[in-house]
Amino acid sequence: MDFLQPASWQEALELRAARPDAVPLAGGTDVMVELNFDRRRPGALLDLGRVPELRTWRTEDGCVRLGAGVPYARVIDELGKQLPGLAMAARTVGSPQIRIRGTVGGNLGSSSPAGDAHPPLLAAGAVVQAASAARGIREIPVAEFFTGVKRNALAPDELIGAVRVPVATGPQQFSKIGTRNAMVIAVSAFACALHPDRRAVGTGIGSVAPTPRRAADAEAFLAGELESAGLWESRGELPETLARAFAVRVAAAASPIDDVRGTAAYRLHSLSVMARRAVTWAWNDLREAA
Repeated sequence: MDFLQPASWQEALELRAARPDAVPLAGGTDVMVELNFDRRRPGALLDLGRVPELRTWRTEDGCVRLGAGVPYARVIDELGKQLPGLAMAARTVGSPQIRIRGTVGGNLGSSSPAGDAHPPLLAAGAVVQAASAARGIREIPVAEFFTGVKRNALAPDELIGAVRVPVATGPQQFSKIGTRNAMVIAVSAFACALHPDRRAVGTGIGSVAPTPRRAADAEAFLAGELESAGLWESRGELPETLARAFAVRVAAAASPIDDVRGTAAYRLHSLSVMARRAVTWAWNDLREAA
């Protein structure tokens, strides 16, 4: 197995084009597990840890452009106000050591249905920036990025350079259920984001379908009900019946399976409970901020 270690973004893209068999290595928190258990033996590893362009973030056009190599620990420390949902999810990732190494870009590249970063990125309406040496940069809405179990829309010669995440204009929430309280792969996960500036609701669900996905029907339903009831303007209390109806529609967007971590029935139940609680918490936060 070859070990490729580019020192610049351009060199990384050139190596990716020359060695499509190489597996990109960011924090290594997913890839090294597969190697250690002999589940994968690629022809090469493409270590991106020394590419400085990937380890920066900046605000532009109302979004945070988050470099693919920015670790979870920095998301927590530096972006809690701009990207609260993603910061909440980052706090649930593994141990402190994993949060120092693991990256949002690596999470996207692995494309696991249980990836913790995926639901808040979906709820926020993020866009993945992919790049190749031959074609340059293209942008992929995160809702279109996941194409199957641990599969995504990247071409063989592309790498993830960054993800553009809209800066929060309202409260965001993230919840996940696991077999223990810490360092756990989610049995189910849910994120929601309120966008009062455009009177919209965003959602993201994880570990309850072959890919992370939005609950688009639930989003449209809740946004419409809030509008018709005048709640976007009045900031009145969110009716319990509305929160439950929203949760039912969130669960309807899932297509879970039974596995060693949980049954499909439990996944649906826990997703519904998390959706009801999370949207209530987010709405209460919006009322307090008014």
